[in-house]
Amino acid sequence: MQSFELNKSDIQRVKQALEADDEALIALLSEYHASEIAILFETLSQEARERIINILPLEIASEVISEMNVEIHPEKILNNLTPDKRTEIVEEMDYDDAADIISLLSEERQDEILEELDAEDASTIRNLLTYDEDTAGGLMNSQVLKVNSGLTKKEALEEIIRLSEEIEEFYTINVVDNYNHLVGIVSLKDILKSKHSVHIRELVKDDFVFVKANTDQEEVAKLLSQYNLTSIPVVDDEMHLLGRITFDDVMDVLQEENTEDMLKISGVSEDEELSGNWKEAVKSRLPWLILNLGTAFLAASVIRHFEPTLGQIPILAGYMAMIAGMGGNAATQALAVTVRRISLNDLTDSQAYSTVLKEFMVGMINGAVNGFIVFLFALLYDANPMLGFVIFSAMTGNLIIAGVAGSSIPLVLKRIGIDPAIASSIIITTFTDVFGFLLLLGLASELLL
Repeated sequence: MQSFELNKSDIQRVKQALEADDEALIALLSEYHASEIAILFETLSQEARERIINILPLEIASEVISEMNVEIHPEKILNNLTPDKRTEIVEEMDYDDAADIISLLSEERQDEILEELDAEDASTIRNLLTYDEDTAGGLMNSQVLKVNSGLTKKEALEEIIRLSEEIEEFYTINVVDNYNHLVGIVSLKDILKSKHSVHIRELVKDDFVFVKANTDQEEVAKLLSQYNLTSIPVVDDEMHLLGRITFDDVMDVLQEENTEDMLKISGVSEDEELSGNWKEAVKSRLPWLILNLGTAFLAASVIRHFEPTLGQIPILAGYMAMIAGMGGNAATQALAVTVRRISLNDLTDSQAYSTVLKEFMVGMINGAVNGFIVFLFALLYDANPMLGFVIFSAMTGNLIIAGVAGSSIPLVLKRIGIDPAIASSIIITTFTDVFGFLLLLGLASELLL
């Protein structure tokens, strides 16, 4: 099956069906997977979305709402449903999905919706709402397949069959003691292959990976990726089994984290919705641009200081833009690689040192090569070898500074507890502009005048 790509024909077909009766609309929607309908929702009005949710089969409707992008506000659809319909859909959802969507509503509205639910479901969702959304507790599903270590193979299989009616997919079974302490895991394959008289405790693997409820979601993603797991159990400080996190939840986390880092590196607040309006975009970006303007004044002050030099050698103005631009690009490259390394793995002191050293070497070589090209250009078009030498030196020096700044600044920010993606780009741009201008104009003042 190929991945679904939204195109104009899909949108047109759905909009035409919306003008027909419910029977025709249901017939068309039956051609799409729930996740595809959720993507189609991005092009439809709120009224159309609510109509579709109300006519879809309960199982499909709940999955569509679960799959909806948070930026198109699935909580609004849930909030606008009739109480009976809303209760049916929430109780059809996995607990973690229901908690995620309900958490988007006001506390007052959350309480009203939870009071409509079955007492057990409401209690489970309330418990999930107590965890921070970016932790393992906020990510986990409390519906977890577990068996007691004292069960025999036959008893365990009966328990697995009973629990599997509520749990979609599983490859490993969590094993607990009489007090719900997680003691290990066992694969379904090992249970099936074992003798009938065997007890589960004899099959348990006690060397297993688990996370605490307060573990950051990025760390959870790293563990699942590092150990090639399909799911990971979540426990509290006393090793009581609380739930599990599956790889599909982590895929969503990785997408969110990558998007967040990309926005931060670009100087865009993580609060800005990708599908938001212009007012939200201005509110999100203007503070960063004002901050950037402040740093630009610093670079401008360097130019003002060397105004006599520029007056006597006006050709330097063109090379200034070139050196600053090259420095900015080189710094962004070093920054992107370093931030990515930090997000994948906390770097040790030796790894951090080798990262900065590597970028120093890369900056020096790239600077020398590009500087030599500009040197030849100045020699051919300006017939001034000393000007070429000045530009060569400034280019090489600025790309070295770009590499060192682009790698060291995010490491320093990480060390002092600041997200390295937030302020790195603005700080680094200041470095490359200021030092690029200082090198070029300073060397020109000394060697060309």
